[in-house]
Amino acid sequence: MTDTKPNLPNVFTEFVERHPEIEAARASIAKHVESSGALDRRTCELIRLGIALGAGFATATRSHARRARDLGVAEEEIEQALFLGVNMIGLPKTIMAWQAVRDAKPPASS
Repeated sequence: MTDTKPNLPNVFTEFVERHPEIEAARASIAKHVESSGALDRRTCELIRLGIALGAGFATATRSHARRARDLGVAEEEIEQALFLGVNMIGLPKTIMAWQAVRDAKPPASS
């Protein structure tokens, strides 16, 4: 069993199980980079969301939207982070990311 977070793609989980040393190195670098700077976790997560959008990774976009929400980032802030992509990478990728974020949104409570 791995110590990965839920909602990760199966292929990622399988990769980590097969190559734990690579994941350990990646996780160590990620932890160091996040903790070594002046940005707070919310800002880092919004930046990761933008990077996922720019790379065209819908799964990563959903994941970082969930993580941002878990840190208390408002939907309006998430959308603004996405919409910054319109001029930088184009409308089609921005719309793809917007749909991915909507797909990752928890269902409304009744």
